[in-house]
Amino acid sequence: MALIPGSRLGVYQITALLGEGGMGQVYRARDTKLDRDVAIKVLPEAFAHDAERLARFTREAQTLAALNHPNIAHIHGLEESGGVRALVMELVEGDDLSKRIARFHAPGASARQAGMPLDEVLPIARQIAEALEAAHEQGIIHRDLKPANIKVRADGTVKVLDFGLAKALDVHPASATTDNSPTITSPAQMTGVGVILGTAAYMAPEQAKGRPVDRRADIWAFGAVLFEMLTGQRAFRGEDVSDTLANVLKTDPAWERLPADVPARIRQVLRSCLQRDAKQRLGDMQSVRLALEGAFETAASPATTTTTASSRGRLPWMAALAVAAMLISALAVPALRHLREALPPVPPEMRVEITTPATDLPLQFALSPDGRALVFVASGDGASRLWLRPLNQTEARPLAGTEGAAVPFWSPDSRSIGFFAAGNLLRLDVAGGAPQVLATLTGLTSSGSWSADGTILFSRQAADRLWRVAATGGEPVAVTSLDPPRQVSHRAPHFLPDGRQFLFYAQGPPETMGIYLGSLDGGTPTRLMASDSAGAFLPPDQVVFLRQGTLVARRLDLARGALTGDPVTLADRVGVDEFARGGFAVSGAGPVAYRAAGGASRQLTWFDRTGKAVGVAGEPDANDLRYPELSPDGRRVAMRRTVQGNADIWLLDLLRGGMTRLTFDTALDLNPVWSPDGSRIAFSSNRTGVLDLYLKPSNGSGAEARLVESPNTKQSQDWSADGRWLVYYEVNLTTGRDLWALDMTSPDHTPRVVANTPAEEVLAQFSPDGRWVAYQTNESGRFEVVVQPSPDAGGKWQVSTAGGVAPRWRADGKELYFLAPDATLMAVPVTAAGTSFEAGTPVALFPTRIVDGGTVTQNRPQYAVARDGRFLINQPVADATAAPITLILNWNPEAKK
Repeated sequence: MALIPGSRLGVYQITALLGEGGMGQVYRARDTKLDRDVAIKVLPEAFAHDAERLARFTREAQTLAALNHPNIAHIHGLEESGGVRALVMELVEGDDLSKRIARFHAPGASARQAGMPLDEVLPIARQIAEALEAAHEQGIIHRDLKPANIKVRADGTVKVLDFGLAKALDVHPASATTDNSPTITSPAQMTGVGVILGTAAYMAPEQAKGRPVDRRADIWAFGAVLFEMLTGQRAFRGEDVSDTLANVLKTDPAWERLPADVPARIRQVLRSCLQRDAKQRLGDMQSVRLALEGAFETAASPATTTTTASSRGRLPWMAALAVAAMLISALAVPALRHLREALPPVPPEMRVEITTPATDLPLQFALSPDGRALVFVASGDGASRLWLRPLNQTEARPLAGTEGAAVPFWSPDSRSIGFFAAGNLLRLDVAGGAPQVLATLTGLTSSGSWSADGTILFSRQAADRLWRVAATGGEPVAVTSLDPPRQVSHRAPHFLPDGRQFLFYAQGPPETMGIYLGSLDGGTPTRLMASDSAGAFLPPDQVVFLRQGTLVARRLDLARGALTGDPVTLADRVGVDEFARGGFAVSGAGPVAYRAAGGASRQLTWFDRTGKAVGVAGEPDANDLRYPELSPDGRRVAMRRTVQGNADIWLLDLLRGGMTRLTFDTALDLNPVWSPDGSRIAFSSNRTGVLDLYLKPSNGSGAEARLVESPNTKQSQDWSADGRWLVYYEVNLTTGRDLWALDMTSPDHTPRVVANTPAEEVLAQFSPDGRWVAYQTNESGRFEVVVQPSPDAGGKWQVSTAGGVAPRWRADGKELYFLAPDATLMAVPVTAAGTSFEAGTPVALFPTRIVDGGTVTQNRPQYAVARDGRFLINQPVADATAAPITLILNWNPEAKK
């Protein structure tokens, strides 16, 4: 039954007819529910009315839908509407391989000219081999592998189509032996006409004879496709099907057509794949892939190219190279048939340390999917930005245009990097060019993940659901839904290889907090387990996560949607931050990287107005010291400090020296705010699953009291000098972070709105007389510092002129300070009379090396202003470096067990 562009099939809007396929007509359609393009394959009418075959096809399609691999086109589901039955599949843009081969083939071309270039053939062949290997591991045979069923996208990604569908469309009844299922190539054959089914030129001899087939039939077809890519001609040709099948059964390919530059190893693989006797053929695709691996120079394993930044790491790394070279040499022997009898020895696990420039965000790094590069945040040249370290080089280089960048993540082709900066989600192509803004965000973004089909998944703010946006930019669309108070935030997504399913971390009470498995196709996410960190998927089937500071992995059974088996340890003492982002990264190519907790020392340093360092407060601290707050008498500093993974409020005595711990709960305690008389400290804590406001005496006596509770995240900001108002921000799923104030003089602490707009309002600070409140807002499109009357809005004045965050007042209220986007400390003279406010011209005081720089993702300012005009700035220790990033090579969970 034909469909008309513009018509609907369930939730799918048909947009165009793409062509005739072996299973019927193929359409391009728009999924109006999930807002994506898909391919719709309409089943032939005769087939759709055969109940037995339809039931068998449904079962087969369900099996095929479990194939999760970046080189296999995914099946989204089956659709039935108005008597039309169709298969909904991933829409793969680009030419099929037959067209790509044809572009290089010209009549009369020489053997060298007729085929595709070797450097194009090998990456494509490798991806086809990996797709077949993954399918065979699931017991699925393609049965109709040919160039027309292989798509190559513009970025070089290969997608193999129609896995196993030939078996599902078999004209034989369900009671027949399924091993004899032939392969369908035309609508005529689907109606029962013809005896031998399949594309003759790529059929294995046993398939052509109608005998049972197994994965070795796909290995034959792979050899035929590889031969055609290299020569531009089919390995087995004929004037008609009969002639072609006769050649398959009797003649050899024209080996002389292979170009002279084809390595001997590839020639040997071809001959072994195209052995007529299936028993003499290579027995599995893993053997094929391993045999080819040494020839894939354009997609080399990182274990053959990576060097380290330290002499201590070079010796084991060179040993790894030697082992890899020996393995490749061993695979190149002529008797490749032995590969199916005994796989090569498993290479030994090795660990290499990579030292990075100084960084205040040591846990923010990412391995490229191909395992050949590492990107991380560092401030080695002054400003905090992204650095790129190709693993086959000894030096890293900063990436221009990434100042203030945070939480980087890679595109699946390893050619671009996504990151967050200045309230935006951006992408940067590694080859060069300026960063491109993909979306403007709100709040404290957690991290992002990039799928093979060009979708980026991320959270817009600290307490929010997950959103998606196209890798080319656009309007974000919500993907998940929160269930407060059971789930108050979704963060740290990580796509699985199929590009549809993903892991993410949900914050909430202990019974619901942990790692979940979700899908872009909708449905209720599945909780996999409780965890101290978000999880990452390590192919082929491991989920890596943190448990009490230990990096572990467990097997993910996708069919059951559950983790199975006991955890296997990768490393101890791995860091984790307040957003459940663990200090580790994985690569689809196999390597795992991690960073030990601690090591990034910070020092509270006093500066005068000229930027001269005039003293320090306390000792250098490697315990993630954040958000220093001076007591009203200037004798103590309250701060958030993380010791052994537990974030609490600590107090530093500036007169006697020494640190004391104020809070002891195992939950996250942060953002201390002094009462005007210094007797109490308000702070935020998630001990009930969501960040609420608490109060505790500053001398440590007595228990904490919760001030206000709601399903939304709340973070304390400042306390007015008269003691009445405690200002805080609350995260709203619609408007982002908004400012509220608690009346501390009323028994029920009634809150009232300070600033609540569709933009973000955060980091509020009362003026010394309590009549004004300064804060930062992105209402203009970027964050600027503004001032309004307190606590009721009665006008608003912009103070900064070229971007600004983290305002602080001078003790007399006549000057306001803030950080420029480049982390320069700025000063603005202000005049207030009655209800009128006037700000002068901002003046740069001095550049800082302040923690977090001028980023907009802070919870509180990372500096304080003393009554005598000095600035207490939280900054990295100049000569301190974080622990090196450790790269794990050849990690094998089975060997660990």
